[in-house]
Amino acid sequence: MSNFFFIHLIHILIFSNLLFYVGIMRAKLPEFMFPLLIFIGVGVLGYHIYKAFSNPKYAWTNYIHIFLVAPLLVLIGVYGKETSYIFFEYCLMLGFASLGYHAYSICKEMNV
Repeated sequence: MSNFFFIHLIHILIFSNLLFYVGIMRAKLPEFMFPLLIFIGVGVLGYHIYKAFSNPKYAWTNYIHIFLVAPLLVLIGVYGKETSYIFFEYCLMLGFASLGYHAYSICKEMNV
């Protein structure tokens, strides 16, 4: 199995579920989650900026993380319980997109 298999699996098991949890719980999230979301968002941003420059072949996936995922996580972390519901809806949409894309990628890789 390739490294991509494990990347897809981690996204399905951890990151998609995190996005679902944040999107479903909304303002009922525990207080410790908001600083954690800022930390994760900044980490995602830094990592994918580095990857966009070091591996331009997959730059489009890095741009999705740089311009959509990281800002959304930081925004929810900063505004906390005062975050508008629409950003939690975006979180759910990204969770479904992540789950679908990474499940499809695993299936495609297993059939090759």
